Amino acid sequence: MSLLSQEEIKGYLSIVDKVPEKEMLKIKQLLELDRIERCRESFLFFVQQMWPVFISGRHHKIMADAFERVAKGELKRLIINMPPRHTKSEFASYLLPAWFSGKFPQKKIIQTAHTAELAVGFGRKVRNLVQSDDYQKVFATKLSSDSKAAGRWNTEQGGDYFAIGVGGAVTGKGADILIIDDPHSEQEAKQGNPAVYDGVYEWYTSGPRQRLQPGGAIIIVMTRWAKKDLTGQILKNSSKDGTDDWEVIEFPAILPSGNPLWPGFWKKEELEVLKSELPVAKWEAQYQQNPTSEVGAIIKREFWKIWPDESPPACDYIIQSWDTAFEKHNRADFSACTTWGVFYQEDDTGAVKTNIILLDAFKDRMEFPDLKKKALEMYKEWNPDTLIVEKRAAGAPLIYELRKMGIPLSEYTPYKGQDKTARINSIADLFASGIVWCPERRWAEEVIEEMASFPNGDHDDLVDSSSQALMRFRQGGFVSISSDEQDAPLYRRKMSYY
Repeated sequence: MSLLSQEEIKGYLSIVDKVPEKEMLKIKQLLELDRIERCRESFLFFVQQMWPVFISGRHHKIMADAFERVAKGELKRLIINMPPRHTKSEFASYLLPAWFSGKFPQKKIIQTAHTAELAVGFGRKVRNLVQSDDYQKVFATKLSSDSKAAGRWNTEQGGDYFAIGVGGAVTGKGADILIIDDPHSEQEAKQGNPAVYDGVYEWYTSGPRQRLQPGGAIIIVMTRWAKKDLTGQILKNSSKDGTDDWEVIEFPAILPSGNPLWPGFWKKEELEVLKSELPVAKWEAQYQQNPTSEVGAIIKREFWKIWPDESPPACDYIIQSWDTAFEKHNRADFSACTTWGVFYQEDDTGAVKTNIILLDAFKDRMEFPDLKKKALEMYKEWNPDTLIVEKRAAGAPLIYELRKMGIPLSEYTPYKGQDKTARINSIADLFASGIVWCPERRWAEEVIEEMASFPNGDHDDLVDSSSQALMRFRQGGFVSISSDEQDAPLYRRKMSYY
């Protein structure tokens, strides 16, 4: 049967009050047949019928389209990374297996979650839905009379459903579709132990992955936790051996446009409050699907020292540094500004030691008038001894405008061969020596995380701004460490000035 068009449905509904009862019955039957067919063909329509209070978002349509391609055999390997509380598990662990079992009652489903209890709980919901009157009006799938277990049941047509927690055995079970929903838990992530993620990947490769039947499909729906989580390790290893070809769909809670992913449920203001309350690393991983890693990091998180007081120390010299973007659009770089100060304090031996502290940090996508306004505002706030603006992108006109206002500044143009990595390497030992401080502030966390993810992170605007400032401190002789003294020439000729 071909589905009715929207125009046809509207046409039938418009004449409801004008047709005889007998004809009305035929129309109702026709509309019901159309509803049933739509449920069978469209996953999203099925969801809307089985879950009437469901609030649909654009990301649900994208998920549904991908699930339908899996059902048609067009897609065999699918990863969807998305934030918590965006209908991840309801789709993947509840409604998808029910829909799939309805379309293919003879096929085998393995459903996993990070605990056996959670997996069995979803199995119970799927079983109850399959047995419901609403479901039975759509699909002919029947459970076997002996299917009483919530996590293990069979269909009369020869299919079966098996729910299992991460780490559980799947011996003797096969799968036409393997669904993995959030294999990592909050408790595991808090441990901060990479071995935890290695264990999940080992279980996946030695267990569920090997139970996949020829032509079977794998769907992984999860929140990102770390570079070494299941998504990270699967993609890393599949690219090495060139075996499984994965389609990856990522949903950040706040889109590059600045709009929320699911505005019908999550308001932008609510997400911003949540963002302000969470550590930067957690927000970036779980909500933005952008986990950072210190593997290969030049400047590690532990290099930073935390300033214990509410107010910063009195600084002898302050440098403010701008790295500007070309223009404001969804994929543009950010314009970033960091402000740094030099101060002196005694170390454990009583010797006076030079230290550097991060005083302020800012980044945003801005049109030039807003950039100019912000630069002036931050200059007046800190009155830096040196203002540095990189002469590229919007930096060139910003330099011109600030000088017109009588603000003294220094242009910065990286010389040929001095790439970003070289600049960071030139200041890395300042951090390693334990003389770089920052306060416990949200904006400081953002600088720390961006530096810890460099050179593998998505953005490096704060990194560029910071390297400009710290290189100037070093070149100007404001700071020195033991390595500087070691590198100094043994003999120096007295300089004459004319």
